[in-house]
Amino acid sequence: MDPHKLVKMANDIADFFASEGEHDAIVDGVAGHLRRFWDPRMRRELVRFVDEGGAGCKDAVRDAVLQRRDTLVPPA
Repeated sequence: MDPHKLVKMANDIADFFASEGEHDAIVDGVAGHLRRFWDPRMRRELVRFVDEGGAGCKDAVRDAVLQRRDTLVPPA
């Protein structure tokens, strides 16, 4: 899957949760949505993209991946 499409979708999710106000609440909302609704392959690709620099990712998306990685991509 194209990582740029994943970034756009993840950024849209972050925009949705922006009304939560607090950064931690937005990060929790993004991570929860990714965990519940994204296929594991999509989550792995987003994690890989963030690990490679994450160009274009909003701060909340980057933080969701970096801080909640263990819930997004279970260890192999």
